[in-house]
Amino acid sequence: MTLQLALVAILVIAATAGLFARKRATGLRGGGIRLNSLPNYHALFVGLWTALPALLFLAIWAPVQSGLVEQAVLASPAGQQLPDFQMVRDTILSEARDIATGRIAAGFNPESNAIAPVYSAAYGKYSMVGSALAVLIALGSALLAMRLVKVDFRARSGVERLMMGLLVGASLIAILTTLGIVLSLLFESLRFFKQVSPTEFLFGTSWSPQTAIRADQAGSSGAFGSVPLFWGTAFIGAIIAMIVAIPLGLMSAIFLTQYAPARARAWLKPILEILAGVPTVVYGYFAALTVAPLVRDFGLAIGIESASSESALAAGLVMGIMIIPFVSSMADDSIAAVPQAMRDGSLALGATKSETIKKVVLPAALPGVVGGVLLAVSRAIGETMIVVMAAGLAANMTANPFASVTTVTTQIVQLLTGDQEFDSAKTLAAFALGLALFVITLILNLIALRVVRKYREAYE
Repeated sequence: MTLQLALVAILVIAATAGLFARKRATGLRGGGIRLNSLPNYHALFVGLWTALPALLFLAIWAPVQSGLVEQAVLASPAGQQLPDFQMVRDTILSEARDIATGRIAAGFNPESNAIAPVYSAAYGKYSMVGSALAVLIALGSALLAMRLVKVDFRARSGVERLMMGLLVGASLIAILTTLGIVLSLLFESLRFFKQVSPTEFLFGTSWSPQTAIRADQAGSSGAFGSVPLFWGTAFIGAIIAMIVAIPLGLMSAIFLTQYAPARARAWLKPILEILAGVPTVVYGYFAALTVAPLVRDFGLAIGIESASSESALAAGLVMGIMIIPFVSSMADDSIAAVPQAMRDGSLALGATKSETIKKVVLPAALPGVVGGVLLAVSRAIGETMIVVMAAGLAANMTANPFASVTTVTTQIVQLLTGDQEFDSAKTLAAFALGLALFVITLILNLIALRVVRKYREAYE
C-alpha cells in the first residue's frame, strides 16, 4: 500500500466514523433526551479526530521514509559499490528512484539500472509500514473519539477548538515560511561573507564572478561588486518601468472611474486587467523580437552609435506595460472609495470636474495609489524573464537606456544554473544578492507604510 492509498483509506475511515457518530447521537436523542450538541457536530468532531492524527503522521512519515529508503539502498551490496563522489552518487540514486517509480524506463548510468530493484523493494517495504501505522492510528483515534459521543458531551465546542487550531496553524505556516526564507538567506550569506568582504560586495563596482574560480581567489579578485546589479534593477524596474506604468495606470484609473460610461467601464476594465495574466515569457518574447529592434533602430536614427539590440529601455518599456494593471487596479479602487460627499462639496464650491479630481479625489485616494505603485515596483524588481531576453546579462553601470544592463534576479538565476560546487563563492553570492534585495524591499515597504499612514490620517 502506498502513502496515496493510505490517504484515501484514512479519509474513508474518517467519513465512516463520522456517519456512525451521527447515527449514535441521533439514537441518543430519540428517547426525548436533549443533546448538548447537534448530531452533525458529533459527526464532525469524530471525523476530524479520526483524520487529523493519521494525516499528521503521514506528513511526518513522508520525509522520514525517504531517508530510510536511501539508507537501505546504500546499505545493500549494490549501494556499497556506488562512487564516493556525492554529486555522482546522488545522480545515480535519483535515476534509480525515477526507474523504480516508473517515470523513466532506463537511466543514463548503468549503476542506476542495477540499483533500481533495490530501491523499489525498500520503497515498497517502508510504504507498507507507514501506511499500516497511519491506518492503525486512524482506527484507534476513531474508537477513542466514538467513546466521547454522549448526551452531555460538548461536541460543538470541540469542533470549534479544532477549527481554531487549524486556522492558527495555517497562519503560522506563512510566518514560519518567511522566517525560514530569512534564516536560509542569512546563513548562506554569512558563509559568502567569510570568503568575500561585505565592503567589496556592497560598494564594489565590478561584477564578474566567473573570474573567481578558486576559493583563494574570491576575497581578492574584486569580482563581487553588486552596485552595477542593483543599479540595473533600479534603472529598469524602478525608473523606466515606473515612468511608463505610473502615468498610464493612474490616467487609466481616472478615466475609468470619473469619465467612462458604465458600459465602457464594464468592457475596458477587464481588458486592461488581462495584461496582468499574460505569462512573463510572452512579454519577454515580445520585448526581444519586437520592442528591442525598434528601440535599437530608434537609437541609431537619433545618432546613438552604441544602441544595442539588448537594452534597458526595451526591457523597461515592456515591464512598464506589464505592471500597468497593478497601478490601475489599486488606484481605481481607491478613487472609487472616495466619499461622494467630498466630490459634491468641491463641485458646489464652483470647482470644475478636473479641479475636483486633482485637488480632492487624488489626495484623498493617495494611500491606495501609493500602495499600487509599491506593488508595481515590487513586481518589477522581481521580474527575470523580460530582463534575460531583452536587456542582456552584462553588469554595466550606465545611465544610457540604449545600453545592455542586468538585474539582481537575473544574476541569481545565472549563478545557480549549471553544475558547480554549492559552497563556492560564486554560488553563495546568489544568497547574498537575495538577502540584500530582501532588505531593500523591506525598507521600501516600511517607508511606503509610513507615507500611507501619514496621508490616511490627514484625509480620514
